[in-house]
Amino acid sequence: MISSVCVFCGASSGSSPAYLGAAESFGRELARRGLRLVYGGGDSGVMGAVARSAFSAGAEVVGIIPRKLHALVAEADLTELIVVEDMRERKARMHELSDAFVALPGGIGTLEEFFEAWTWRALGYHAKPVGILEVGGFWEPLRTFLEGVVEAGFLGREHLADLVIRDDPGELLAALESLPPLAVHKKPERGR
Repeated sequence: MISSVCVFCGASSGSSPAYLGAAESFGRELARRGLRLVYGGGDSGVMGAVARSAFSAGAEVVGIIPRKLHALVAEADLTELIVVEDMRERKARMHELSDAFVALPGGIGTLEEFFEAWTWRALGYHAKPVGILEVGGFWEPLRTFLEGVVEAGFLGREHLADLVIRDDPGELLAALESLPPLAVHKKPERGR
């Protein structure tokens, strides 16, 4: 059962108002379902929009931000702010506190966080579902690229099929809830 969703998204607003609108809709849908939002802790762009909308609609909002970035952002609307030492610790805490992962529009940081969560699911290090909220075709080039990776033999079709992509927040969350469980393998320790 999903009670906490980690959202990876941009600290910028992007070039289309649709990105902020989708973030706001997603935040409201999390609150409507009684789900907690775990996110990067910023107050700007898509990141700020999803947090503000979830918080104002009554959701618990947990931000996790590295100390270096904390000094650069204003306090956001949230229930709890966790300040960590670096990006690795940020991602570890996000994984620890979340039952599912969703990518909204963003840049390289969003992609890096999303790919790590999806890779770990594909490798069986966790069974938490991973999804993408499609917004006006933003993720279509990535989908095309991933189809090419499958065709080139570097990604199993079952892993691509396991990635949930929807353009409606409610449909996305429902699909994540209904994913069948995966076998989980213990993550190897460093140096072994």
